[in-house]
Amino acid sequence: MTRRATLTGGALVGIGIAEGLLNPTPVAAAAAAASGDGSRYERGLAVLHATSGERGAGVIESLRDIAPDLGRYVVEFAYGDVYARPGLDLRERELSTVAALAAQGDTAPQLDFHIDAALHVGVRPQEVVEALIHIVPFMGFPRALNAMGVARKVFADRGVTFEPRVMHDTRDRYERGTEKLVEIDGRHGLEVVESLRDIAPDLGRFIVEFTFGDVYHRPWLSPRRRQLVTVAALTAFGDTAPQLRVHIGAALNVGLSPAQIVEALIHVVPYAGFPRVLNAIGVAREVFEKRDAAVR
Repeated sequence: MTRRATLTGGALVGIGIAEGLLNPTPVAAAAAAASGDGSRYERGLAVLHATSGERGAGVIESLRDIAPDLGRYVVEFAYGDVYARPGLDLRERELSTVAALAAQGDTAPQLDFHIDAALHVGVRPQEVVEALIHIVPFMGFPRALNAMGVARKVFADRGVTFEPRVMHDTRDRYERGTEKLVEIDGRHGLEVVESLRDIAPDLGRFIVEFTFGDVYHRPWLSPRRRQLVTVAALTAFGDTAPQLRVHIGAALNVGLSPAQIVEALIHVVPYAGFPRVLNAIGVAREVFEKRDAAVR
């Protein structure tokens, strides 16, 4: 017995259980065979199963009566082409997906699916929470609050319980924020804050105290994963070239390679589309050239 699943806005949403994932429906199998790309389809099914168990197969089934090719594209492109690429592991890919979806807003069904998938591939519940807290300085509280509501539902559906972490750091917020800002962005970050002194000095202070002293300083998500979350969210949000320039540079600073940064940008395509990713790739090219960092 199969219950309905939906696909909204180009991202997967599964509801219930469909047929065995490695035994696709006749319509889907026929579409893959007709395309001459059976290997991509099989690879995509395997990756989809690895990330979401049997839940994702419902998407393909739900499209059988209206757009079987769309279901095939989801399997072949999103999972067979993009998710199957080397460079990032499945936990990093799912955290990046959650960040990209939360950044766009109005993606509750897709967030439900991908928060569940993140847990399925081994992302810890606290890491999901941290990723959603982390987007606040970049996308604002409403999107983060809405996404946190989805996370609460997924945790409840899966019976996940954990003790939420609370920051206890008695140091001056500006002091610890300055320390983290230099660690992540280098001295350039301080120059950005200084540039606001003549027009909005409090804004510069908020950047240091809140973004870096409060949020970045939280220890429950690694610096590498924080920058993957930041880059994915800024790319999906769009129109953020100056901020992407800073945070792609920061991604290099915390140890991500140019190739891994490019991989993170490519990963956003199924969720935010080619235009935003192409714009982000252009920014990455500028940063790599300035830093003399080659993509290998």
